[in-house]
Amino acid sequence: MTSQTTTGPLKSNDNKTNIILPLAPQGENMRSEMEIYARFMRHLRLVPNSRMEIKVLSAIQFTADMLDMGDALVAKILVDLGMLAPRKSFPMAYLDFVDKSLTRKKWDLGAPSETLTALRKHWDNIGEDKSAAFKCDIQIVHETTHIET
Repeated sequence: MTSQTTTGPLKSNDNKTNIILPLAPQGENMRSEMEIYARFMRHLRLVPNSRMEIKVLSAIQFTADMLDMGDALVAKILVDLGMLAPRKSFPMAYLDFVDKSLTRKKWDLGAPSETLTALRKHWDNIGEDKSAAFKCDIQIVHETTHIET
């Protein structure tokens, strides 16, 4: 018989979602992180949707709107607090940041942090597409030239 410790992040009640909710920030200088955490967790319970991925995304967007912050920054802070969730739970701006960071080497500027590496490992464990970072839209500029004769 094995015992489980409760020192790690809490998993959501729905085991099918593969979401690990963040832990409350600890420390004296974590006031803004605590406000983000509290608003996120409060709104997460109120979202009228049965899919946990949608609830997480909605709670991130609501928190960002209430605090007049970017969605990507709120998502980054929650991931830094230990949240792990599927890709569809995060705003597109944050996914762009993660994808660009994960394509860099450890010693490069903008390399992934430990939390981003843990998030990628979580995505690998739940079966997310490993090449999602390379399946983005590439903007192409078309120029035409007009020659007057």
